Amino acid sequence: MDYQFNTRLDGNIAMTYHFHENTSLKRDKTLYKFIWVQSGTLSIEVDHIPMCLIKDEIVTLTPLHHLEVIEVKGEYLTFVFNSNFYCIYGHDNEVSCNGFLFYGSSKIMRLKLSEEQSYNLRDIVRIFRQESAVEDNLQEEMLRIVLKRFIITCTRIARQKFDVAGDNEKTFDIIRQYYVLVDQNFKEKKQVQDYADILCRSPKTLSNLFASCGLPSPLKVIHERIEAEAKRLLLYTNKSAKEIGAILGFEDLATFSRFFKKMAGESVSDYKKRVQREELPTIAE
Repeated sequence: MDYQFNTRLDGNIAMTYHFHENTSLKRDKTLYKFIWVQSGTLSIEVDHIPMCLIKDEIVTLTPLHHLEVIEVKGEYLTFVFNSNFYCIYGHDNEVSCNGFLFYGSSKIMRLKLSEEQSYNLRDIVRIFRQESAVEDNLQEEMLRIVLKRFIITCTRIARQKFDVAGDNEKTFDIIRQYYVLVDQNFKEKKQVQDYADILCRSPKTLSNLFASCGLPSPLKVIHERIEAEAKRLLLYTNKSAKEIGAILGFEDLATFSRFFKKMAGESVSDYKKRVQREELPTIAE
């Protein structure tokens, strides 16, 4: 059964087992998504990158990610919401997921649940179903509370995956802040020093913090975010390479083209031709 709630201020939260059949949700480009395979397997493409998810795997996607469901062999749950219903930026101190579960369009968080973690999330889903059936003036806030609990639970699972606890929590929060700042400013600020100044840290300190957590270098984080946005614009808009380069803050087309080839391993034109040649599979009946 599907559940959906809309507020008078265009807030939207929904839970569905048939996302690939729900035209309105598929067309909505404002939704944050949790995709949770509960049995069997699910084949998807995120920005043309194929992924096969197995039982009790979850991926988290931002509104910037383009999702295609390719093949469903089992059952999967999609839990979605928009910023008008619950703004993860405005409530970051509550859920601590911004820059961690949700990374703009350059990273995809992929979680494998233990039996206990799966049970806990199923319990939250059960509560969401119950509250969806109660139509009173408290329903909106109750659904918001349930969503917040789901986000926090997934954040805790992700923290366990990356061994975030105790002494390294401060490091974790600095890294999260860095990812958020990059997501907000990557078109204008392309040097680690820019973000180090905002965080009152040196570039070397940031590099050491990222290395201690086994993460890409701070500079690579910036470059990967720019690359992801460039690919998104090439794939889903009709803008020319010159226009995209200008949007992303490059001085000229040649500079953008060199950057793209260095990051993607192929030229802008070759990338577009290759993607256009690829035939997207249809959803299995």
